[in-house]
Formats: sequence, structure tokens, C-alpha cells
Amino acid sequence: MLKGVVEPMRTAIRLRASLLSCLAALAVSLSASAASPTATSQALDTPALNLQQLDTLNSILPALTRNRVIIVGETHSAYSHHLNQLEIVREMHRRHPDMAIGMEYFQWPFQNIIDQYIAGEIDEPTLLRNSEYFDRWRFDYRMYRPIMEYARNNRIPVVALNVPAELTRKIAVKGLAGLSDEERSQLPAQIDRADEAYRKRLRTVYDAHPRHEHSNFEHFLDAQLAWDEGMSQRAADYLQQHSGRKMVILAGNGHTVRSAIPARLARKAGIGSAIIINGADSVIDPEQADFVLLPKERSLPPRGLIGALLEESDKGLTVFQLEKNSPAVAAGMKKGDIIGSIDNTRIENLTDLRIAMLDKSAGETVKLDLIRHRLVLGERHLSVEFKLADPEIFTSGESVHP
Repeated sequence: MLKGVVEPMRTAIRLRASLLSCLAALAVSLSASAASPTATSQALDTPALNLQQLDTLNSILPALTRNRVIIVGETHSAYSHHLNQLEIVREMHRRHPDMAIGMEYFQWPFQNIIDQYIAGEIDEPTLLRNSEYFDRWRFDYRMYRPIMEYARNNRIPVVALNVPAELTRKIAVKGLAGLSDEERSQLPAQIDRADEAYRKRLRTVYDAHPRHEHSNFEHFLDAQLAWDEGMSQRAADYLQQHSGRKMVILAGNGHTVRSAIPARLARKAGIGSAIIINGADSVIDPEQADFVLLPKERSLPPRGLIGALLEESDKGLTVFQLEKNSPAVAAGMKKGDIIGSIDNTRIENLTDLRIAMLDKSAGETVKLDLIRHRLVLGERHLSVEFKLADPEIFTSGESVHP
């Protein structure tokens, strides 16, 4: 278990709405000689934020936990954001033990798997395998583990909020109109498209990212709408079925701004929420969030890598390509080798590999049992040992498996 995750995150900043509204104006440079009296007057009215009198996460937690729902955003790969989320969950639970956690990281067809884990009926590897975590989410599970372990240890229900990936992927290509009747029935009947600010924000996101020449913004918008409507519906249904129970919702910053999950949850269930955005690169808009947290960067130890591209085949997990500077090459691994086990843990597919490698750090020594097929001499079983590589040594741009 990771340690030291309970320290108060004293870098949190509460940006009151009256102060946030000035940020756009601060980005504009006004020339005193050219500015009109009206423009000058408006500039003088610009609110100023006193950096010497900032709130901390610790100081705002009592007010936060008076809300029935707290929605906390994140950048998925930012460990410090997840530590903030953990502190909010802890404090909500301390003050209001009858609570649940809603998570974007798990998709709703796997709710029974989440329930089994929280009840202590299955272990972490089984949770990850049976929820298809590494196929459907893929972000480093070590960042979410402290929250999941806290929920398990305290029997706090975790609600899988996310829409099945099969639906969102299809919508992104064909739009909502491209779904079959059976597929469409899995989503909320009402998909609210009326919010122009929501559409404009997503247009900015869409235009800022490279895309396939046949991509379509309307389909992208449909997918995001289905995502936000689906997650808010799951939360609304749960809260209506458990009157009085509180909830902390954890999701990406883009889903936690007011026009995404919060407004749709309010529309569906009449429940308001406190909205917290994590990170300086987040949307800073008093109409979209109540608080912005600015934590110092925190990092997990770098994951150790084998330095190989792997593919699943009918023979097993096969080495498709090796990095030139991979320690596995120096140890004798070759293209075409099949990985049979890692440190005596049987490996049959990529999920097995990722679970086995989850807590192995760069520089740690591992033993791989390999199967090598030879045209003339037949099958050979061999073992290799080497120290796992640091991700920073690989510069090819290829995706390297753990």
C-alpha cells in the first residue's frame, strides 16, 4: 500500500467567483494612451487576488462536506490530483459515513465486480482483470489504488459511472443516429444539446487536437454528450434510490465543469453540487466551478519497463519488437519469443502482464520464462533475468509495454 497519502494538501486555492471573473481581463494588455475612459474604468474595476491570503483544501473541507454531492475533477495522469480527491473522500466519510463514491474509471456493466471488490470477496488482480480495466481505462492504476483501498477498508459503495466504451466509440464514428435501437436504449432518453457554452468549449477541445481526416465534430459532440448524460444519469439514479446518502464524484476535469455532469445531475435529480477543478491548466471560470485546487506536483516511482512491444496471439504473449537499448535484448530476449511467466507468475495475455508488472519499478530485477520456437531444433524453454528499464531511456516514440 502506498504511504504518506493522508497529509493535508495545503496548496489548494479557493478562487471566489468574484475574483475568477477577472482572469480573462487580466490577459488583455491595455494601452493607457489609446484606451477609452470606459475601458480604463473597467480595467480599474478588475478584481485582484491577494496571494498572501489564500484558502487551503483543509480550510474549505468543512463547507464542502455540507453539500450532498461533491464533484472533483482531475487530470487522469496527475497523481497529486488523486491525492486531493482522496482527502476529500476521507473528510466526507469522517463527517458523513453514509456516502458513496462515483467513479468515471469503471464502466457500468461491471458494477457487480466493483461491489465484490468493495465487499472483500475478490482481490485487486481479480478486480482489474474482471472489470477489463486495462482495456477500458488504461491509466496507471497505482494512482487510483489509495482511493479504492480506502473505500474497500471502510465498505464505502463505489458506483461505476462510465458509459460502456463500445457505445462511446461507435458514437464517435457514427454519431448517436448510428446506434441501433438496443444500443440507444442503454443511454438516457433525453440528451440535452441546448447549452451553447458546452458546445463551444468542446469545439475548442476538438480543434486543438490532431484528428483523422474523416472525423466529424458533431459525432465527437454526440460522444461527449452521451458520456456526460450517461454518467450523470447513473449518479442521479443511485442518489434517488439512496435518499439521504451523500456522494463524491471523481472524473476528468472536462466532465466536472458545471455544464457537464453537474448541470445534468441537477436537471435529472434536482440535486446541486459543489464543483472542484484540479490543476492550473483547468477551466477557470466562476460559472463552471466553485473551487480550483493547485497542488504541487507529486509523482509515483517510475514503472519499470521490459522494453518490448508485445502482441497477443494463439500461442501466447509474443514479442513483436524490441527496443535497441532494451535491457531485455542484452539479457538474450529475441523477437518472436513467447513470455510464459514473470517472477513465476503465469502470463497468458497483456492483462496478466500489466497486473504482474504493476508494482515493479525501474531498476528492479525480474526473471522471465520464455518459449522460443525454432524451425529446425523445435521449441526451447529458457529464462532471462535483467533490470527493468526507466521509461525515459526510450526515445523512439513507440508504445513500449511494461
